[in-house]
Amino acid sequence: MKSAFRVLKRPLVSEKTAAFAEANKYVFEVYPGTDKKEIAKAVEATFKVTVTGVNIINTKGKVKASRVKRGEVTKSPDVKKAIVTLKAGDKIELI
Repeated sequence: MKSAFRVLKRPLVSEKTAAFAEANKYVFEVYPGTDKKEIAKAVEATFKVTVTGVNIINTKGKVKASRVKRGEVTKSPDVKKAIVTLKAGDKIELI
């Protein structure tokens, strides 16, 4: 099993993820190459909760034209996110 620090990058906190937290779902940015089982084990080990489900979203980075050099294109990095559903009654304090 991979260490939790090699699976989870950081929790994502925004207005949308705060609404997910009310439904007992939490969003984490994870490293590429990790699967659902590794993510569930890492969250359970780190936060001492029970995970009932994991959904994964791969988002592509945006491509933008540079404002400094004409013709140059920059790209933001691709991001892999995991939406983790916890057992009823379990909670993660992120803030």
